Amino acid sequence: MPIEIVCKIKFAEEDAKPKEKEAGDEQSLLGAAQGTAAPRDLATFASTSTLHGLGRACGPGPHGLRRTLWALALLTSLAAFLYQAAGLARGYLTRPHLVAMNPAAPAPVAGFPAVTLCNINRFRHSALSDADIFHLANLTGLPPKDRDGHRAAGLRYPEPDMVDILNRTGHQLADMLKSCNFSGHHCSASNFSVVYTRYGKCYTFNADPQSSLPSRAGGMGSGLEIMLDIQQEEYLPIWRETNETSFEAGIRVQIHSQEEPPYIHQLGFGVSPGFQTFVSCQEQRLTYLPQPWGNCRAESGLREPELQGYSAYSVSACRLRCEKEAVLQRCQCRMVHMPGNETICPPNIYIECADHTLDSLGGGSEGPCFCPTPCNLTRYGKEISMVRIPNRGSARYLARKYNRNETYIRENFLVLDVFFEALTSEAMEQRAAYGLSALLGDLGGQMGLFIGASVLTLLEILDYIYEVSWDRLKRAWRRPKTPLRTSTGGISTLGLQELKEQSPCPSRGRAEGGGASGLLPNHHHPPGPRGGLFEDFAC
Repeated sequence: MPIEIVCKIKFAEEDAKPKEKEAGDEQSLLGAAQGTAAPRDLATFASTSTLHGLGRACGPGPHGLRRTLWALALLTSLAAFLYQAAGLARGYLTRPHLVAMNPAAPAPVAGFPAVTLCNINRFRHSALSDADIFHLANLTGLPPKDRDGHRAAGLRYPEPDMVDILNRTGHQLADMLKSCNFSGHHCSASNFSVVYTRYGKCYTFNADPQSSLPSRAGGMGSGLEIMLDIQQEEYLPIWRETNETSFEAGIRVQIHSQEEPPYIHQLGFGVSPGFQTFVSCQEQRLTYLPQPWGNCRAESGLREPELQGYSAYSVSACRLRCEKEAVLQRCQCRMVHMPGNETICPPNIYIECADHTLDSLGGGSEGPCFCPTPCNLTRYGKEISMVRIPNRGSARYLARKYNRNETYIRENFLVLDVFFEALTSEAMEQRAAYGLSALLGDLGGQMGLFIGASVLTLLEILDYIYEVSWDRLKRAWRRPKTPLRTSTGGISTLGLQELKEQSPCPSRGRAEGGGASGLLPNHHHPPGPRGGLFEDFAC
């Protein structure tokens, strides 16, 4: 009768590995024997770290109250340091800055600024022709008329030329200028350049940046002194009010650098007839910070002009460019005082286009036209004072000299005196109040105060993190593959005949086992190497 014996065999994990892995395991053992160091544990690292308190909190030794108190002290100090570091970082990110004023030493010579002046009245009444009155009706408020003084009915005039109208009908400097002196030397209308602004035809003294006139002394009498006749009899009568109607009498004046175009309708100041106006100037050189501390516009360094029509960038030039783009978009033309080669707007839409330029200039950086301040700027501070002229004696003299009556002299004559207070300039410079070096210094101080660490301590911590991470990556990479032969539940079932065929043990007699000689394999093996997987067990 055949006998079937069931053997329950639990394979060890090492026995289930394929033979090809055994060679790799032997190499790993050889490598470990040759001295491959295992990563340091946290206790070993803490005992050698330069971070104060870490060795007492996490180093080797028994756990107890003392170690707990050290751990709490370390965590509290670390939290205090992080709080202080966050406050320092927030302060640095606000980019604070301060303004430093440094008066420069007196110079023997100072460049005199450009002086632009405009008569507030744009058109001389006597110079307007019938065609001019007809075309400028919307601008001046005067009703159009024919030669007999009646309203125009179907009159036809040639197309107007706005530049020609301004040149012909504007106040001529040769007629207005009665006397001119600069630093004790006589000057005339030829020393002025024609420039167009919102006030029409204007004039600029010392406009050429290549040949700027110098001022060799400060105080009255060392600058520009002019006497002007504003010609009030030429002012336009007010028939009806428009946006361009003016009720004032006098001139507008702007003092600016030669590289900056006049923006006199917003930056100029008024000078009244019947007064001598003293303007004491001081040169101010301003230096602003670019991003991220400020919003100034740094120089591009290119040879090409940054704004078309202007040799250098300035806020006035930028705003004029914005006005021009708005007028071009709305009216498909430009105004006379705007640079470019585009067609000049006709007079009948001049007011509409001029009003649209005001809408195009929104305030602040969110407006449709944002013109940042240049990082390097020269401007002129002003102190204005005045006295009445003429006195009774000079009124008679001026009346005889210019063949006018005294009333005309008081109502039309004015004197403008522009001079340097002293040949010194003020340098106003924006500086970063809290820079990167100050931030690093404060962080180092807080780090040393609370946790006693330095940059090298941080490198120690990073080195330890790298060491542990790299060791874990190597272990994950060398993880053994799934065995080729596994047992289900760790149990295998063998029949007796199969056991006989697979067992390399020779059959023994009943002398040792006390049973049949061909039934059971012997437990005892002769000395020598093992022959196979099933050599070490017997049923």
